Amino acid sequence: MAAPGSRSEPPPLPECSYAVSRPVYSELLFQQRHERRLQERRTLRDSLARSCSCSRKRALGVLKSLLPVLDWLPKYRVKDWLLSDVISGVSTGLVGTLQGMAYALLAAVPIEYGLYSAFFPILTYFIFGTSRHISVGPFPVVSLMVGSVVLSMAPDERFITPSSNGSALNTTMLNTVNTEARDAARVLIASTLTLLVGIIQLVFGSLQIGFIVRYLADPLVGGFTTAAAFQVLVSQLKIVLNVSTKNYNGVLSIIYTLIEIFQNIGNTNLADFIAGLLTIIVCMAVKELNDRFKHKIPVPIPIEVIVTIIATAISYGANLEKNYNAGIVKSIPSGFLPPVLPPVAMFSEMLTASFSIAVVAYAIAVSVGKVYATKHDYTIDGNQEFIAFGISNIFSGFFSCFVATTALSRTAVQESTGGKTQIAGIISAGIVMIAIVSLGKLLEPLQKSVLAAVVIANLKGMFMQVCDVPRLWRQNKTDAVIWVFTCVMSIILGLDLGLLAGLLFGLLTVVLRVQFPSWNDLGNIPSTDIYKSTKNYKNIEELKGVKILRFSGPIFYGNVDGFKKCIKSTVGFDAIRVYNKRLKALRRIQKLITKGQLKATKNGIISDAGSSNNAFEPDEDIEDPQELDIPTKEIEFQVDWNADLPVKVNVPKVPIHSLVLDCGAISFLDVVGVRSLRMIVKEFQRIDVNVYFASLQDHVIKQMEQCGFFDDNSRKDIFFLTIHDAILYLQNQVKAQEGQDSILETITLMQDCKDPLELMEGKMAQEELDVQEEAMRSLAS
Repeated sequence: MAAPGSRSEPPPLPECSYAVSRPVYSELLFQQRHERRLQERRTLRDSLARSCSCSRKRALGVLKSLLPVLDWLPKYRVKDWLLSDVISGVSTGLVGTLQGMAYALLAAVPIEYGLYSAFFPILTYFIFGTSRHISVGPFPVVSLMVGSVVLSMAPDERFITPSSNGSALNTTMLNTVNTEARDAARVLIASTLTLLVGIIQLVFGSLQIGFIVRYLADPLVGGFTTAAAFQVLVSQLKIVLNVSTKNYNGVLSIIYTLIEIFQNIGNTNLADFIAGLLTIIVCMAVKELNDRFKHKIPVPIPIEVIVTIIATAISYGANLEKNYNAGIVKSIPSGFLPPVLPPVAMFSEMLTASFSIAVVAYAIAVSVGKVYATKHDYTIDGNQEFIAFGISNIFSGFFSCFVATTALSRTAVQESTGGKTQIAGIISAGIVMIAIVSLGKLLEPLQKSVLAAVVIANLKGMFMQVCDVPRLWRQNKTDAVIWVFTCVMSIILGLDLGLLAGLLFGLLTVVLRVQFPSWNDLGNIPSTDIYKSTKNYKNIEELKGVKILRFSGPIFYGNVDGFKKCIKSTVGFDAIRVYNKRLKALRRIQKLITKGQLKATKNGIISDAGSSNNAFEPDEDIEDPQELDIPTKEIEFQVDWNADLPVKVNVPKVPIHSLVLDCGAISFLDVVGVRSLRMIVKEFQRIDVNVYFASLQDHVIKQMEQCGFFDDNSRKDIFFLTIHDAILYLQNQVKAQEGQDSILETITLMQDCKDPLELMEGKMAQEELDVQEEAMRSLAS
């Protein structure tokens, strides 16, 4: 018996068989014998009345969906969960405090505002969120996107003020940056952006369009976050080196920043560089130990907190700012700021960027939330998550915060330390509040390079996504190309334009895959009702005179031409060209008959030499060739076109009499697709090839009915439930036709007999043929 948790191979499928006896069903016959369920159609008034009706149970359900805390909090198991949530909340709060300060550097705002951003969003998500495990707060990618908007709207150049330096006799003017005014402006921009992002998320959630995140495929998100990690690395590298550069934004900004960093690398502050490098090495090493021994260590080692305490103590004891000119935090005000209404007049300047930030922040939070929801067997509501983060960002915007989502590392800490519910989130917010109120002064000697190094150390997971590219290339080359394209474009164009470029490229690949779907020429596995591709399988039988085509995709205006090319490749000829060539041959034959060089009889055409060619018979059902805009007279004869013709016209041979289209993989049709199918049926009928449809879904047939597909030439009896139904029907038709042809041939021989014995034998033969004809009729029925 296998050990618990071990993976064992599934038992082999036993050999078995089945036999089914049923009629050959066309769609028409099936609907006649099996009554359809009537679909209830509601009027607009009925729908509105039902949606607006209210009961106590429904009102309670709506209230719980809007306020999920009312659903899970009464079920909270204090004895089982409270201790785990407390331990998890304390651990997450310590990490969140440090990450909030570090990510404030990415958002280009003073460090204390990172603490606010790690505190306020948790309060509202506790009430409105549906995930039990995510830790709400700043995230490096989103913080960097916020910082790009802040730096573009409030660059240093806008706050330069001239100042004098020197004695009264020798005075020089220096340009200095008014950091107080600059920081105040940047905080105002960041909070205004947060408010706008929250409004957009709330609107999206209220309109129930959480599905928008589905268009951010995993390869696209992977490439985008990897590019964002690279941008974060470059932005923090100059802080680790303590090298001053200009604030670049837009296309190629990261390249310009790297160039300037290396140009000024000679000005590196060794104290900041050594502190940052040691922090990166220690944090990454301990995080690796946490991951490797996570089953043995009850609580992950909070290495960021430990490193921060040690670095702060060293910086304070060695007075690194004074002795080595190290860059330190300097001032962290204690307490909270009063709420302020952000200036909505700035919305127009940041509207485009806010859309991308709103979608990216939501996508990251939902993707992380779904991972832990699946692991712990519960579900999250995507639309409610939009509402929860919208309200959280609107609330945070009034308290000078920047946009919040969730951080992967912080959420992993909350879950791995035993967090069960958002009670752990509230406790972590309490730890952050303690840091805001009373611990800010203690962190003032901390070097900024240490905070930047903490940010860089947390990027390892995003950089490791590069290892997914070879796997994606083996599994699906299109997804691998999307990953690489999004990553490269996000690095070159910037995060907002790069995300847009990746999204458009991903949609383009979907359009191309729909426009050029796969198709197969099918054959029958002998003695079964299974039909497989003739290219992929051996020992496939193809019914003589019948071609089967499977088209795997919708038929619409974008791929109609491709669908027609697939049909031409399958049958081996162009129906329109065949028809045109036949018309040309018939015109020449008519001219020869008019000149007396050919003679038309009921037994065929007799030339001057007395040779008989190609039996011609009056044709009353042939269509007017004017439908193809080919000027010609009405054709009165039908020819065996696969035989030699008495005129020199190269008419392509048509080796089939039927074409079966397997439509089981067709998901929808538009008006152009339906019209094209009608023309295909008509074009093949003109050259004596019947077209049949198999395995159509009911809603596709309904679309064809609504678009006027059915007429005298296209009836429902050419539609079959399966391919095998269509093939059995064709086999019966061929047998019935062969029997009728043999009967007609025998009757003709009897009429030509003159000898009484021959007449008697003919009469006996006629009786036998009558019996055969009756048998063939019963077979055909």
